[in-house]
Amino acid sequence: MSSYRGPENKSFVTENETTPFELFDKWNITGALAAAVDGKFVDLHRTITGGGTVMPVTPDSPEGLSILRHSASHLMAQAITRLYKGAQFGVGPAIQDGFYYDVLFPEAITDDDLPVIEAEMKKLSKEKFRIERVEVSAAEALEKFAGDRFKTELLNDIGEERVSLYGQGDFWDLCRGPHVPNTGYIKHFKLMSLAGAYWRGNEKNVMLTRIYGTAFADAESLDGYLKMMEEAKLRDHRKLGRELDLFSFQPEGPGFPFFHPKGMTLMNKLLDFWRREHAKRGYGEIKTPLILERELWQRSGHWDHYRENMYFTEIDERPYAIKPMNCPGGILVYKTCKRSYRDLPLRMAELGTVHRHERSGVLHGLMRVRCFTQDDAHVYCTREQIGDEVKAIIDLDKYIYGVFGFKFTVELSTRPDNFMGDPAAWEEAENSLRKVLEETGVPFKINPGDGAFYGPKIDFHLKDSIGRTWQCGTIQLDFQLPEKFDMKYAGGDGAEHRPVMLHRTVLGSLERFIGILTEHYAGAFPYWISPVQVKIIQVKPDFESYALKISDELESMNVRVERDARDEKLGKKIRDAQMEKVPYMLIIGAKEAELNTVSVRTRSGGDIGSRTPEELKTMLKSEFKPPLMD
Repeated sequence: MSSYRGPENKSFVTENETTPFELFDKWNITGALAAAVDGKFVDLHRTITGGGTVMPVTPDSPEGLSILRHSASHLMAQAITRLYKGAQFGVGPAIQDGFYYDVLFPEAITDDDLPVIEAEMKKLSKEKFRIERVEVSAAEALEKFAGDRFKTELLNDIGEERVSLYGQGDFWDLCRGPHVPNTGYIKHFKLMSLAGAYWRGNEKNVMLTRIYGTAFADAESLDGYLKMMEEAKLRDHRKLGRELDLFSFQPEGPGFPFFHPKGMTLMNKLLDFWRREHAKRGYGEIKTPLILERELWQRSGHWDHYRENMYFTEIDERPYAIKPMNCPGGILVYKTCKRSYRDLPLRMAELGTVHRHERSGVLHGLMRVRCFTQDDAHVYCTREQIGDEVKAIIDLDKYIYGVFGFKFTVELSTRPDNFMGDPAAWEEAENSLRKVLEETGVPFKINPGDGAFYGPKIDFHLKDSIGRTWQCGTIQLDFQLPEKFDMKYAGGDGAEHRPVMLHRTVLGSLERFIGILTEHYAGAFPYWISPVQVKIIQVKPDFESYALKISDELESMNVRVERDARDEKLGKKIRDAQMEKVPYMLIIGAKEAELNTVSVRTRSGGDIGSRTPEELKTMLKSEFKPPLMD
């Protein structure tokens, strides 16, 4: 006899095997698409025995939405099976905003084929195919997928005696599940795009076609997401970067951004702000070499844990690596002299350029590049100082994100599978970060297994103006590298002690942050970081001397000014300035030159009337600037 407990301590006793579906029916629970049995997610029709806690999983939960999207990927694969005979399938998981499937098509497809596949998916949804799970031996599975190169390879690598298969109609796949009961549960979906993807992420393998899609529990959520995606297209930083002349990418350097003068102005204003805020908080800025000996990276653990993402070279017949991270160089700076407990906490910041080998298929504008600048910092402290230092970093993050209007969520990422060091030290580090978050009252969730290989971390996810999230800042607590590099400080007791190391970024990658800002503001940057703050528009060339006088006066105030003296109609000049998203436009014609005024327009509010030069200066001085920018 088995006893099952569900929501609100409802219980059900049976002498027979049962299913979550039968239990929920007894308990009058509706809306579930899967179940959690003692915390493990299973199909509604999965046979369960032995009793335990059974909870419904609904599509309005993150877990339920992920299951729905995983099932949608199988629905897409079933549609492809009907439409393209001979198609073979790689993997098809749910991802953050939807799902994808990697497919080897018998013939190339294009974006024009997506509506055809989507229409077939709708037909299959209406037919309500039951989604079945069967468990078979590995040998039986190999027999079933004989001739399927991808499933055969996966089965051989899994090395398990028994595996689960899921099927619906004439489509079957190797899959752990769970899935929704039938295809009728999958109603609100959209196929989004195509991309190339190497089988198992290895560029030596065959290139598959990856089809991205999304799915939601209701039409309203899907419509809202699609509207957000349309807005995202208008805000695409790659498009705006070209239009605003900020940066470019060249075929001679794939994944390596080229910043133009206006882009560098934007970057330098961010760096001015960053430097002043860090100086205020007691950080000293350092700079470490771009290329360091391979032995250093072997000592740090990067050789074992990060080698596939690194670039290498040889100097004087000795092996070197181009740094993918700044921390080992910072440690060498720490070790240049003896340190005392009186020196701690020691805060060192570095705007370090790093290089990481990203595969060509994942490169995406400034969001995923091979060379970028980290706004890195390392804090060396005692165990007793960990709490205060982490809290100070959280306060810095809150301030800087607030300046740009970002709200954020926080995750605590714990020990990964490929961790380095002692599990007990990891547990102490994780508990230390958890305690700080609880004491500060910052809401957070656990992200299991996503820590850095040398320590757990707090990750900050920023929400932009259209609701998307971006992981930027991080605080990593590291007991491992101080051990690896035999770092020491003299304690108050006269004995040698091991410092603790905090790795942290606020903006993350500076290039990526500029991409995020470009999309967040749709290119209309705040006045204080706008590459061009004021555009002077001459109605005719006759007024050049007056226009130059106004320009000189503004430049003496460190206002960034451009002058448009082209022989074009006034309307076109104004439209061009608006397209360039310049905060202020000053119209200078005969009337303004005669009265010693300027006619002022803003990019958002249009014509705001005439101002004398002194009134204009007062207005521009009142523009928002973060503290310390004056």
